[in-house]
Amino acid sequence: MSTEYDVLVVGAGIQGAGVAEALTAAGYRVAILEQESVAHGTSSRSSKLIHGGLRYLESGQFSLVYECLKERRWLLANKPDLVHMVPFLIPVYRHSRRPSWKIRLGLSLYALLAGLFSSKARFRTINLHDYDALCGLNSDDLLAVYRYYDAQTDDAALTREVIQTATRDGAELFCPASLVGAEVTDKFVRVDYFHEGKLNTLHCRALVNCSGPWIEETNSKCTPRAKLPPLELVAGTHIQVPLKLANKIFYVEAEDGRAVFVMPWQGETLIGTTERPYHGDPSEVAPTLEEKAYLLRTLKQYFPETRPLQLSELSDAWAGLRVLPQSTSNPFSRSRETMICCDNPKRPRIVAVAGGKLTSYRATARSVVKKLRPLLNIEEDWSPAHTEQAANSPEHAKERNL
Repeated sequence: MSTEYDVLVVGAGIQGAGVAEALTAAGYRVAILEQESVAHGTSSRSSKLIHGGLRYLESGQFSLVYECLKERRWLLANKPDLVHMVPFLIPVYRHSRRPSWKIRLGLSLYALLAGLFSSKARFRTINLHDYDALCGLNSDDLLAVYRYYDAQTDDAALTREVIQTATRDGAELFCPASLVGAEVTDKFVRVDYFHEGKLNTLHCRALVNCSGPWIEETNSKCTPRAKLPPLELVAGTHIQVPLKLANKIFYVEAEDGRAVFVMPWQGETLIGTTERPYHGDPSEVAPTLEEKAYLLRTLKQYFPETRPLQLSELSDAWAGLRVLPQSTSNPFSRSRETMICCDNPKRPRIVAVAGGKLTSYRATARSVVKKLRPLLNIEEDWSPAHTEQAANSPEHAKERNL
């Protein structure tokens, strides 16, 4: 087993998987440390969507939406077994906070960013008397229903496949393994980690922190640390109910104006998500009773047939954590752009990836590779054995005595 790598990636969620895949594809030697299991955290607790993020248009994040739609197109073409298009329906009611004209405007812009001439980019209005198409949707005060297309995936399966690609191309995965400490020297990064019941050491030229909600904890173990902006963890809960409502996804407005998805999942129906600040141990995040009740109320509001359901009848419920820039504004409206931070902008050795979306994991990985390439492409023998030998050479000893 090697103890020398070009890059160590900490974390085997979708961001770490993507970075490892991109680095190995570029010909670099890569190791991955994962403390639990592949896709253990947020990467198995998302809304399972590969999408541009229609709602991000509302907060002006046009470049993010465009990037995600471009990545969606690649994933549909290259991973058809894991990513597939699904019709999305947006109902507009008399009480809706977003009027029909605003929905149409957003969908028109979304279609333009996706590629207006693609048949799957266009949207249309659904006939309100087409009861089969509406799949039991509440028709009281219903003014319009719009249909467009986006994509769905199995987030954990996608992450596992990306990790498998990286390991097939030469990356080494240590799992479960936990980082003890990392120290930057003149030539390399010395990394101590715990694996298979013992303390081990490896050396690399750079470390990439893709540990998601554990990003600040991981960064605290690095010397020097990457310069992180103030961050906040935001919990998002999903619930699953034992009913199959449709083979399409409904994009509805909750009682507080938040957008919530009601979607098919594993033969049942998944509803999510919520957003609340979280300050505890990331490994202990869990749905609250209030969040589960909120999502169930939203489901019942739009689908009358589900109204007999009780909280005790949920098939499943889980919570994941997003890493967002700290702000006093509502989490719903904050930027979802990936933040790539480092210890030294000119010659980064410690790089940290904060935030990031499932859909754009490849774009994030490309940015990390671009940031590291000047360092990794320098032709030098940086190995600890060579460094120690050079340090103990007669020439070096003479220099020390001058």
